[in-house]
Amino acid sequence: MQIKDVIQYMEELAPLAYAESYDNVGLLVGNKNTPLTGILIAHDTLEEVVDEAIAKKCNLIVSFHPIVFSGIKKFNGQDYVNRVIVKAIKNDIAIYATHTALDNVQNGVNSTICDRLNLINRKTLIPKADFIYKLTTYVPDINAEELRGALFIAGAGNIGNYSECSFTISGKGTYKGNENSNPKIGEKGGFHIENETQISVTFEKHLESKILKALFTNHPYEEVAYEVTKLTNTHQNIGLGMTGELSVPMNENDFLTFLKKEMNTSCVRHSNLLGKRIEKVAVLGGSGSSAIKNAKTSGADVYITADLKYHDFYQAENSILLCDIGHYESEQYTKTLLYEFLSKKIPNFAIVLSGINTNPVNYF
Repeated sequence: MQIKDVIQYMEELAPLAYAESYDNVGLLVGNKNTPLTGILIAHDTLEEVVDEAIAKKCNLIVSFHPIVFSGIKKFNGQDYVNRVIVKAIKNDIAIYATHTALDNVQNGVNSTICDRLNLINRKTLIPKADFIYKLTTYVPDINAEELRGALFIAGAGNIGNYSECSFTISGKGTYKGNENSNPKIGEKGGFHIENETQISVTFEKHLESKILKALFTNHPYEEVAYEVTKLTNTHQNIGLGMTGELSVPMNENDFLTFLKKEMNTSCVRHSNLLGKRIEKVAVLGGSGSSAIKNAKTSGADVYITADLKYHDFYQAENSILLCDIGHYESEQYTKTLLYEFLSKKIPNFAIVLSGINTNPVNYF
């Protein structure tokens, strides 16, 4: 195996196109064509994690957080980011990060929180916008089924829990080729009328080149008439955060005790108790202050996230219980998710779950 094979598996779980625009994901250090000796799964890529990879003969670290987040101008080993990169390069260790790509998938960071809390009836808290495109094309009736099938194989036509979704209209297409044309149907210089099928399918924007390749490869015309349109629809299965429901509602004190135990955190910072029962829960792993409004709009009784500041708690406004369980604590089960996924994909290969706790926050 090569590193690029693992990257392909990771893109199946969390396509990099799902990541937020500000993020830095993918292969951060190393060459994708390098033969693979072993994989170390970690939450953060710190110096001691690189040492662990060296000791366990793993030349690829799959990390949740990216060690390189913004531009680096000097490689002089003067800070922890520099030291990690220099050590990784010296020891031929590649680093791959998934971060918000995994945040945004349905079975990613937030589903692990929902799993811990046994939440049912789950939905995406902030569905991703500007991510759905629509292709409309026109093809001779006799070729419509074959073309539609090719578009489905390329990834078009997936809507929520349904696949192979399309819409077709029958009509008549006309064209007249000039002296340089080479029509597959009709004759050069002649006006032609063809019974055609209009096919419309939606697709995720990062699949556009793949969809168009399938269109051009399987369409019989020399010149293919088509339109690609960006839709304003949100993608219901991709996005940040998640909501769900407790099968048995709890009072606030019981819920806080339950939350502290199930999320294995020594501290839950929360807003004022409201004296109401907790049933609908909103979650967002990592820093989630920007989604307080979304949690309130969703009708959640409680919002679980991390990195809330003093004034963020005022936004509860006696309508929701805000709970900060800690950044690391909210994401701590993510590396187990990655380990289990890759272990199923590559069952007979050396995949190691890092034993290092990379949480930089301590409680006294």
